[in-house]
Amino acid sequence: MDLRQGIGLRKLGKTADDFQQDLLSNLFYRRGTTVESASARDAYETLSLTVRDRLAERRSRTAAAHFATNPRWVYYLSAEYLLGAQLEQNLLYSGTGELAADAVKALGFTLEDLEELDIEPGLGNGGLGRLAACLVDSLATRDIPAVGYGIRYDFGIFRQIITEEGQTERPDDWAFQGNPWEFPAPDDRQTVGFYGHTEPVPGSQTRKRWVPGEIVLGEPSHMLVPGYGTETVNIVRLWRARGSEASFDLSRFSAGQYAEAVQEAVRAENISKVLYPDDSTELGRELRLKQQYFLVSCSLRDIIRRFRLRNEGWAQFADKTVIQLNDTHPTIAIAELMRLLVDEYEVEWEEAWSITRRTFAYTCHTLLPEALETWPVHMFERLLPRHLEIIYLINMLFLREVEARFPGDPDRLRRMSIIGEGPERRVRMAHLAVVGTEAVNGVAELHSKLLRETVLNDFADLWPAKFQNVTNGISPRRFVRLANPRLSDLITEGLGGDGWLNDLEQLAGLESLADDASFVERWRAIKRDNKVRLAVGDPDSLTDVMIKRFHEYKRQQLKILHVLAMYHRIRADPSGDWVPRTVLFAGKAAPAYHAAKDIIRLIATVGARIAEDSVVSPYLKVVFPENYNVTLAERIIPAADLSEQISLAGKEASGTGNMKLALNGAITIGTLDGANIEIRARVGAENFFLFGMDAYQAANAHRQGYSPWAYYEADGELRAALDALRDGTFGEVGQRVAGSLLDRDEYLTLADFRSYMETQDEVDRTWRDQNRWSRMSILNTAHSGFFSSDRTIADYAARIWRVEPVPVPRED
Repeated sequence: MDLRQGIGLRKLGKTADDFQQDLLSNLFYRRGTTVESASARDAYETLSLTVRDRLAERRSRTAAAHFATNPRWVYYLSAEYLLGAQLEQNLLYSGTGELAADAVKALGFTLEDLEELDIEPGLGNGGLGRLAACLVDSLATRDIPAVGYGIRYDFGIFRQIITEEGQTERPDDWAFQGNPWEFPAPDDRQTVGFYGHTEPVPGSQTRKRWVPGEIVLGEPSHMLVPGYGTETVNIVRLWRARGSEASFDLSRFSAGQYAEAVQEAVRAENISKVLYPDDSTELGRELRLKQQYFLVSCSLRDIIRRFRLRNEGWAQFADKTVIQLNDTHPTIAIAELMRLLVDEYEVEWEEAWSITRRTFAYTCHTLLPEALETWPVHMFERLLPRHLEIIYLINMLFLREVEARFPGDPDRLRRMSIIGEGPERRVRMAHLAVVGTEAVNGVAELHSKLLRETVLNDFADLWPAKFQNVTNGISPRRFVRLANPRLSDLITEGLGGDGWLNDLEQLAGLESLADDASFVERWRAIKRDNKVRLAVGDPDSLTDVMIKRFHEYKRQQLKILHVLAMYHRIRADPSGDWVPRTVLFAGKAAPAYHAAKDIIRLIATVGARIAEDSVVSPYLKVVFPENYNVTLAERIIPAADLSEQISLAGKEASGTGNMKLALNGAITIGTLDGANIEIRARVGAENFFLFGMDAYQAANAHRQGYSPWAYYEADGELRAALDALRDGTFGEVGQRVAGSLLDRDEYLTLADFRSYMETQDEVDRTWRDQNRWSRMSILNTAHSGFFSSDRTIADYAARIWRVEPVPVPRED
């Protein structure tokens, strides 16, 4: 029997009777209950297993095709994956939606009942994790052999509660009742070391023996990632930290010292407890570094295991393997692969370094210097002593290369060194990522340009061909077909087919319908119905949406100043012809980021004050749905009229929320920042509300001695808004936010205020002409085809990874 071909496995039927029989079989034999006693949870788990079985069947054929082909693999290392709820997507991708709806009726439930029980995995925070999820979706849809690697966090980021006191964090116990989409694989566990010391190896100048002082086990599980319209099913493999057998002290337990007996195991398991533990303390920072090394150590051993299933030696490793570093978090993988090759597999340093540099590629997701991770040398030396030695040697050889290319330039050597020499010596992870990879890419045209010109300018001088751009993208299946099904149906009808779901450029065909009265009326009705479904304000009001992680550079504070200015305008002229607005904020702030949490608290305070004001509230409403995640985004995005993308130009790498909103017909008000530039270029300047300085003007403003007080004094409306914060009308939090803006205003909020207000007035004028607004909305969708994650993956595959699709044959 050829097990790799799956011969001998029971074929899963495709009829409604087959599906129902499989559902009942899973209910009896895998859930252990009966139809008469099945709860909603029983029905949900059973349905999930039944759908999962069908994807697993495709997965077995995918693995067989990959084994036979022995292709070059893509391994995607990411600290985050925001996969979203799985049931509805897997029903769509497996083509079993109608079968499932009929089958669960026999259990006395509706499909909608069971989808409400589907909890999304809490494995990410914001755009980085959602991008990773879109890219693994498109990797499978494009038939690219790939594995995503991450950490299986027990509590994810956190569950957010919003009150007038602001944001409160609660644990996100997303897997409390289990995760039916997950396949545990404890037999594939890996061993990870920390601390300890190194010892020389006789006869070798570069090889060392690392003797760890602590051992942790990495236990994997995986989730299936099906492609849409294809047979390919890839996986995301997630690592969970476990204590080793030696971490339980039986003698202490027997002596009644129960906490002390398990303290080593608890310390080990803390590694995968929470995404991004608070790094405001030394212990928190060390835990973050442990997380990062844990992820890459487990993943690299697994990658090597997979390589050696079909290959021998190391000559082909870089030809068969490309490892994409999703931001700086997994950069320690460069030093770890060198350690594995040199110390454990006894590859000579020069060959190992050649393999390593040809294997890795690096995506940089930021322009903020503080987001380019650095770690104290003393922490590295204590936690990962062998890796620090390897980094020192890499750096020495690299600086020789720089010196040869740019002789007599010590300042350049200092700037480019992987080790930053300052009051505290630090390892610069972004520098290691550039030095140890074959390709470096930004995620929008402006971002990539600014990386080359500013943040990584010296490296671009040395290796100009290494730097590329791959603009981010999003999955149209998740963010239109699933999130906005009525709009999806209308688009399919208008285009005469649903091929656009795999070829988003086909949306351009909607342009011819932008003036079709019947089509426009239906488009407008769908948007209104989506607002009714969202149920946060008057569905006939302009729904003004700002949904993103809270950070001062994203400038939620600019939006709240606009709200305060409108509040004052309406109070001054209650009978004015005001455009009613529902202003919706959503997003989370890092628990230790107090300035961002102040902005959240101020929004809640202002929103409550407006709600109590009978003069203003008919025209202006501020809402803040709590615990923003993919599920909530799928309700907000289809209802949005206006998309707020107002970060200071030159600070946002790309953004993907801007793409999701434009794809669903929201019109952007934004700066020339990140992917806003590319959105505006494609949808047309006349269909985009532009304001504010560009990146170069913003940089010049700071160089020329920017004074927030000058803008305060010159603009009466701005002064009134800030005075309302300064005088305590909105409590101490208002005073703190105003003080921050007037004392430093690092992100030029006050400088862009007047331009923003004037553009918002243009928004109001446009909204009054609903035919014009609807046309702009349709054209935003029609010209968003470029922003598919399928195109993003095609760009990576052709320009950076050099990988080819491996189609999986359909079953007979």
